[in-house]
Amino acid sequence: MSASHPRPPASSVNAAWQQRSVASVWHPCTQMQRMGEVPPIAIARAHGPWLEDHEGGRYFDATSSWWVNLFGHADARINTALKDQLDTLEHVMLAGCTHAPAVELAERLSARTGHALGHTFFASDGASAVEIALKMSFHSWKNRGLGDKREFVCLRHGYHGETIGALAVTDVAVFRDAYDPLLMRAHVVMAPDARQAAAGESAAEVAQRALAELATLLESRAGQIAALIIEPLVQCAAGMAMHDAAYLREVRTLCDRYQVHLIADEIAVGCGRTGTFFAFEQAAANNEPAIWPDLLCLSKGISGGYLPLSLVLSTGAIYEAFLDDDTARGFLHSHSYTGNPLACRAALAVLDRFDDEPVLQRNRETGALLTAALAARLDGDARIEHVRQRGMIWAFDVREAHAGVRFAERFHLAGRTQGLLIRPIGRTVYLMPPYLLNDEHVAYLAERVVATLNSVL
Repeated sequence: MSASHPRPPASSVNAAWQQRSVASVWHPCTQMQRMGEVPPIAIARAHGPWLEDHEGGRYFDATSSWWVNLFGHADARINTALKDQLDTLEHVMLAGCTHAPAVELAERLSARTGHALGHTFFASDGASAVEIALKMSFHSWKNRGLGDKREFVCLRHGYHGETIGALAVTDVAVFRDAYDPLLMRAHVVMAPDARQAAAGESAAEVAQRALAELATLLESRAGQIAALIIEPLVQCAAGMAMHDAAYLREVRTLCDRYQVHLIADEIAVGCGRTGTFFAFEQAAANNEPAIWPDLLCLSKGISGGYLPLSLVLSTGAIYEAFLDDDTARGFLHSHSYTGNPLACRAALAVLDRFDDEPVLQRNRETGALLTAALAARLDGDARIEHVRQRGMIWAFDVREAHAGVRFAERFHLAGRTQGLLIRPIGRTVYLMPPYLLNDEHVAYLAERVVATLNSVL
């Protein structure tokens, strides 16, 4: 949609679907009391980066629909794979059965780690994957005779999901505080968020301060700590807080030293979002051998935004700790739709795109164009700070003095009038678009983000 084609007003059809949704659907991450002021957009269809309402109004999906639609909507290759799978096998329980899509997906993901993470456990959503990783860590230590290792460490402002176990290692107050009485106690340590840099301090130096605090904790509680969980390179719900890759390398060293599992939550940052397929690939220094976490959680983009799917990749050491004739020493966690063939086939189609096309190289090229386009419009803007980018993630913070009341809500609503689906996190405006940007998309995004900023401020 060009600037010369303004969005049509809400029609009776759009309004009717909005009203029915507000009356019957309990929307996630939403204060329903505000739905009168912020009604949901009634989406009728989608293609590529565009969402379309019932009157033909279009919105650029600037957040990949909660960070999942890697290749946009109605991707022809994923569509074809799912249609073929529908005619073969839609579902079978993975307890006592197996099927080609699950086996092939596990094999191909393991190969992407050089088989360092050789075992895949399937689930349905990101929070479930985190719960599985926490349970695997504790139970494997217990099976090895180290049952006192039952504590977990997370980073300040980290986010890992909203089930009870995942919330225990989440440090985002708006999600956690209401349920705090129900949660186990986790250790919360300094995050390496580069925005914390003092005058003259580099991102690497901020990371060193965070590492020092972590080292002190691990030294004192190593006998009780089972695992540390982190979001590699970008803490997304913390406002796209980015950190130096060297932090990951040093964290791996500390976890090895104190016999603590390292869990990488790549639910949001995996599948190419940070510039490499797995964010943790960037942990290794130049020309050094790859290093990996003990457990890696993947979800969101792995199925291309089509079907719920998550998984946990594990080292052989953790897997082998559960091998025993005693059933109770096995890992008995289960989901009815574990390893669903349709979801796995969608994920295989996603991997096909990475294998057959220069996805990461193309992202680097188009990403540089969007970075330049945003810089041309935002450089020197005194209303904002901490302009940053990592792979296919862009963010800046609106200064507190300019943000005002309900900034995120006002920006979201203003974005709609500019043809954007965009949802700031607090004062952080961010973009996580699908991996299909062309020159026209780049110009559109940069222009409309700045126009939205100007209209709100």
